[in-house]
Amino acid sequence: MISAEVSLYPVETLDSDQVIMDSLKSITEYDLNYDIGSLSTHLRGDKEQVWSGIRAIHEKALATGHEVVMVVTISNAM
Repeated sequence: MISAEVSLYPVETLDSDQVIMDSLKSITEYDLNYDIGSLSTHLRGDKEQVWSGIRAIHEKALATGHEVVMVVTISNAM
């Protein structure tokens, strides 16, 4: 089991909130515990599910056509 803290920053767009919320919807497809905060989202679960969730968030954000920055911290300490 691992945990990750993910922060997504859309660049040069006026609809940052929409890009972030649409991207975060993608994690509901995975068997994860998650908490969406105002500055970051925490994911917890099996390492393959967490990695897949991180990738899904990033790919969904890229699909919007905006430039994005994603900062991820991963830990195996619970």
